[in-house]
Parts: sequence; C-alpha cells; structure tokens
Amino acid sequence: MVKALRRYFLSGVLIIVPLIITYLVLRFLFLSVDGLLSPLLSKLLGYSIPGIGLLATLILIFLAGIFASSLIFSRLVSYAESLFNKIPVIRTVYGPAKKLVESLTVADKKGFKQVVLVQFPRQGTYTLGFVAKRVEINNQAFLVVFVPSTPAPFTGWTLLFKEDEVSFLDISVEKGIEFFVSGGIASPDKFDKGK
Repeated sequence: MVKALRRYFLSGVLIIVPLIITYLVLRFLFLSVDGLLSPLLSKLLGYSIPGIGLLATLILIFLAGIFASSLIFSRLVSYAESLFNKIPVIRTVYGPAKKLVESLTVADKKGFKQVVLVQFPRQGTYTLGFVAKRVEINNQAFLVVFVPSTPAPFTGWTLLFKEDEVSFLDISVEKGIEFFVSGGIASPDKFDKGK
C-alpha cells in the first residue's frame, strides 16, 4: 500500500511539477495571479479558505499520479508532452523543468552525479550543490553545479566551478535533497570527503 502510494505520488509529481514550473514562469512573464488554484476555488465556493490552493494542488498531484499509472492516460500524457515540446515558448521551459524534476525524484533517470560543497553566494560562505556534468569552455574544464533553494529544490542556481573549487562529499544525492528540503535539519552530523 505504501509503495503504491509512493509510486502514485512520484508519478503525479513528474506530471504536475513541470507543468507548475512552466505555469509560474509564464505567469511571471505575462500576468501576476494570486495563487495557483486559490482564486478559482474561492470563486466557486464564494469565499476564501487559507491553504485551499495547496490542498487542491496536492490532491491534483495524487490524482495525476493515479491516472498516469493507467495505460490510456499515460498515452495521453505522452501525446501532451510531445505537443508541449513543439510549442516554442512552452518547450523552452517545460522540457528542462521535467528533466530537473526527474533528476531529483527518479533514481534510474540520468540525473545529478554527486554532491559537492561549494562557496556560494560569496567567498567564505558554503553550501551543498549537485554536479550535473563536466563541460569545457575555452579548453578549460568546469563542473556544472546546481544549487537548489530551500525548501523547494526544484528551483535554484546553476553555476560553473573549476574542479579545484569544489569539495566532493560522500553522501547520496537523495540525502543532499533532504538537506535542502528540510532547511538543513535533516542533514548528517558529519560530511566526509568523497572522490
């Protein structure tokens, strides 16, 4: 039962979160609206209930996860995703948002390689980050490091560091995500150096 609920929730997150990120970016570009579902629900109910938008979003994520597990709905999702990837403005946000969410939630997907300690946002201040890949710029090697924000690790900063500017840590990406989601409360008491 718990495994099924977890699977449904993760399936729902993979569908809903990229859509939400796309919506938020487009909302910022075109129009500022108060809340995702609160205005609609307030209009339908005739009065506002604090937190109803959050509750409705969680229910929507679970329902999307349940529907995504069915064969017919998964084909509709694939069709909708291929349509989103053809629309110029939406594809530049939706595709990368989906890849980011998959890298944070699905273990067997191509995702972050390792957890590192970096100096950010200034010298002498440290935070954790996730190595996304190695790149070469003007014949010099850099690590692409994603530093999530707290408590929603789906947003953050993408930074380039020289390899000697990062310290590799011996903790899993999942533990690193827990660090950000919990605001550091769920962090290990000791971070060991990795390879």
